[in-house]
Amino acid sequence: MAALLSRLPRAAAVVALSASLGACASVSADGMIPVVSRVSLDLGKDTAKIVTASDAGAVKARVDRLLARPLTADAAVQIALLNNRGLQAEYNALGVSEAEFVEASLPPSPTISIERVAGSGDLDVERRLIADLLQLLTLPRRTKIAESEFRAAQYKAIAATFRTAAEARRAFFRAVAARETTAFLETARGSAGAAAELTKKLGETGAATKLNQARSGALYAEVATELAEARLEAAKEREALTRQLGLWGRDLDYRLPARLPSFPRLKTQGDVEATAIRRRVDIIGDRLELDALAQSYGLTEQTRAISMLEVTGLANHAKSAEGEKANPKGFELAVQIPIFDFGKARLAKARETYMGAVNRLLEKAVNARSEAREAYATYRGRHEIARAYQSRVLPLRKVITEESQLQYNGMLVDAFELLTNARENVASNVAAIRAKRDFFIADVDFQAALIGGGSPAESAPEPKLASATSASAASPQ
Repeated sequence: MAALLSRLPRAAAVVALSASLGACASVSADGMIPVVSRVSLDLGKDTAKIVTASDAGAVKARVDRLLARPLTADAAVQIALLNNRGLQAEYNALGVSEAEFVEASLPPSPTISIERVAGSGDLDVERRLIADLLQLLTLPRRTKIAESEFRAAQYKAIAATFRTAAEARRAFFRAVAARETTAFLETARGSAGAAAELTKKLGETGAATKLNQARSGALYAEVATELAEARLEAAKEREALTRQLGLWGRDLDYRLPARLPSFPRLKTQGDVEATAIRRRVDIIGDRLELDALAQSYGLTEQTRAISMLEVTGLANHAKSAEGEKANPKGFELAVQIPIFDFGKARLAKARETYMGAVNRLLEKAVNARSEAREAYATYRGRHEIARAYQSRVLPLRKVITEESQLQYNGMLVDAFELLTNARENVASNVAAIRAKRDFFIADVDFQAALIGGGSPAESAPEPKLASATSASAASPQ
């Protein structure tokens, strides 16, 4: 208490300068600079906060240019970073944090009180200037805490941007894979329909048994059913992508590529754990929040025994009925005395809050290491699986299909074996498309595990293949 009282002259000076200090602080647009820089560095993309009508017009023009061509994964990410309104809401939250930082850096506004008492011919006018001395004395520390919280909010906005980019990229690959699957099954249904029609005509001449006609008809029906499932899945995945891109109205007619892109060069990564701990923006943001809590803990420890401290400047003007005037001056110091609680409860609450944040950060660091290892293992494993389908399974299936057709034409195998091979051929082609899709999604998850942007995406439920999914021997590979 003595130390606080010794600062009264300095506090009075701060009260006198509060108006000029308030004029020096203001909310600016600089809060987005670290977000834009980090997104450009790690993603190679642009993002912006839409504030004015001109901002909205510029974003719309760029989105229209990107939609004028068939969509790519990079274009989808760029559109989402500019057009996703959920991401804009995250930037608005960053603006709120910046305003709170500016507000915390301002000294408390003094209160002016005027009291007038008249009676029995006497007039007594008392003027008071009241300032919260404790708020003034702790202003530098509170400003530093608010700055740490604002920097943490910036990293939260970066993490939200990374998450939006990752979700848009995943949605793109799912939508394209669903479209490719649908196109393959449309071709397979056409081939199966032609085979069923031929078998029916052969049956009319007695060259095909009733059993083979039924098997061929079932082949066509099952492929048609699987095609209906694939079309539904393609529509759902396209709508999921549309939501991520924030599109509506005339923009819904955007074009998707017919096939997934070619395999990229396989990434090699050294110490994925160290990279994740060093670069993940969610961990950096939590560290900054922990710093703010640590500073707040120190502040609580310093002021735990003083919950209210106000200084009041007094100027009294008195006039008696006889015309005598008096102008006494002075000050009043009000302190709330913690008789029942000397701040121990507040101190314990601050300590437990801080240690809880420490433990959550340590848990996140442990999980981040595990997520990085798991994401890299999944990325390599998905690459091997997808490559196996492309380089071994599908070429062998093509050979089997061609040889089965030749043997059937030479009457060396019956129609049942031919249909069985056709079913297996379709299943392998659909599985190959999905394996390639899963590899690209694993690539997105691996990047997110290293820099932030959400946990790995859950696998979407696969449409159930019919028990006898099939296509004709002429189905494309």
